[in-house]
Amino acid sequence: MVNFNGNISEETTLLSVENRGMKYGDALFETLRVVGNKILFWEDHYFRLMESMRILRMEIPMNFTMEFLEEEILNTLKASQLTNARVRCTIFRGNGGLYLPSSNDIEYIITVNDLASPFYLLSDAAYEVDLYKDFYINKGLLSTLKTNNKIINVLGSVYAKENDLDNCLLVNEDKNVVEALNGNIFLVKGNVIKTPPITDGCLKGILRKQLLEIIGKTTDYELKEESISPFEIQKADEFFITNVIQGILPITKYRKKQFKTEVARDLIGKLNLKIRIG
Repeated sequence: MVNFNGNISEETTLLSVENRGMKYGDALFETLRVVGNKILFWEDHYFRLMESMRILRMEIPMNFTMEFLEEEILNTLKASQLTNARVRCTIFRGNGGLYLPSSNDIEYIITVNDLASPFYLLSDAAYEVDLYKDFYINKGLLSTLKTNNKIINVLGSVYAKENDLDNCLLVNEDKNVVEALNGNIFLVKGNVIKTPPITDGCLKGILRKQLLEIIGKTTDYELKEESISPFEIQKADEFFITNVIQGILPITKYRKKQFKTEVARDLIGKLNLKIRIG
C-alpha cells in the first residue's frame, strides 16, 4: 500500500511527469525500520527530516508534527497488514517551475515493505568491498543529507556488480574514505573505534548516532571521529557498515586484507539491548 499525501491506496502510478523529485532531484527521504508497530529511533529520524527540509528551504506545514507523521506511517502499515517493515518516507516540493520552484509547499509519499527479522542479526557471510574512485563525495553540507540525488551511489553499485564486489567505499576530494554505498563506516584497531566526521561529507546517519552513543558509554573502546585514509583500512582489525535497516554489516575483505567480527558482534548485542529497553 502507498500513502500519497494522506490517501492510502494500492495505486502506484501517482506521480505527475512534472514531479520535481523526478525532474530535478528536489526531494529527500527517510528510511525507517519498524518493529512491532514501533518506529525505531523515530525522534532522531523526525528531527533529521525537519533539519533537512529547512536546509533545502522547503515549507514545513504546521500539521507536520512528529505525532502526525508517525500516525501516517502506522496507518500505512495497518492498511498493508504489516507490523515489521522497512518504510520509506519521501518528501518533495509540489509541481511547478523550472530550477526555481513555483512554491516551497511540500508533498509526501510513504511506502512500506515487509521486514525479514524484527531483530538486528549479524551476518556470517563473506562480504568484500573496494574503493569507488570514478567520482567523489563533496565535503559540503548537502552530502550529509538523504536527498534523491544519489547518482554516485547508483554508479558505485553498478561498479560493484561489474567487479563481483558486495559494496564499494566512497571517497571525498581529499581522498579520504567517507562511507559505503548504503551506510556509514566504522574501523576498529585494537580498542580504538574510528568513524569519519560529518565534516568529511558522510551521511548524518541515524544508526551512526546510536553507535556513537553506545560506544561513548562503554569503557571497553576509545571512540574517535577522524578522517580515514585507504591506507588505514589495510591495518585495521575490523571494518563494518551501519544503517537502520541492516544494523551492523561486517566487511570481511578489502583487497587482500581479511577482517574479524568480534567487536561488531559485541556492538550489535548492545544495540539490540538498547532497542529492547528503550
